[in-house]
Amino acid sequence: MSARRVDEALPATRTGEACAQAPLFELQRVDVRYGRVQALSAVDLRVVPGERLALVGANGSGKSTLLRVLNGLAVHTAGQLVRDAASRQAMLFQRPFMLRASALNNVALGLWLGGVPWQAARLQALGALRRVGLLDAAAQNARTLSGGQQQRLALARAWARRPDVLLLDEPTASLDPHAKREVETLMADFAAGHGAGGPAHPVTMVFSSHNLGQVKRLASRVVYLEHGRVMADLPVHDFFHGPLPEAARLFVKGEMV
Repeated sequence: MSARRVDEALPATRTGEACAQAPLFELQRVDVRYGRVQALSAVDLRVVPGERLALVGANGSGKSTLLRVLNGLAVHTAGQLVRDAASRQAMLFQRPFMLRASALNNVALGLWLGGVPWQAARLQALGALRRVGLLDAAAQNARTLSGGQQQRLALARAWARRPDVLLLDEPTASLDPHAKREVETLMADFAAGHGAGGPAHPVTMVFSSHNLGQVKRLASRVVYLEHGRVMADLPVHDFFHGPLPEAARLFVKGEMV
């Protein structure tokens, strides 16, 4: 089990679920509680390599908490969690934190802290900035960039580390339509493994979104959460065209906020 991190041991016997691919994440009956607030309740989830999984639901449904559990930023209070420790992860937030430094150094510093020599880190950072269309802003203070540019810089920072898994929390929620399209294009390209010097295999992507058009464009699978519980877990076509629990149906129709 050297290639996997086990936070709590899984049962010795398994059900008849498909096990053709070892999961990157496997949650069984996972709870997360913050004081009196039950953020997640009895969540079962299995994510395998190459998936593009969208988390949807109303505000407070548990999407961000679930992403944080997958990334290890939130600790589950009950249940069982397995993560593939060999996979490299990167997480992006709705409002990414920018260092008070140039765009180039915002990317290079992360690589340097990961053990890449400084000059090599700067060269790799330049390639990442070129990949997201920010090469002309390499010397600009990252905090002076527009919201869309900052999100693309955050993607460059993640992509430079050659992740196997991208976790994204509402990555386009605060952006204008043009910036949203730019970020969506990059997300799709990274998930497909496109781009010179990038990962040679598709990147698994788990993202939260309130934009159902975006979910249709980018996701292969949709998980609908309500009050911290998974109420639907379906292929994207079935989610939008098949029967759903009533709350999920209203959410898709835009009748529930």
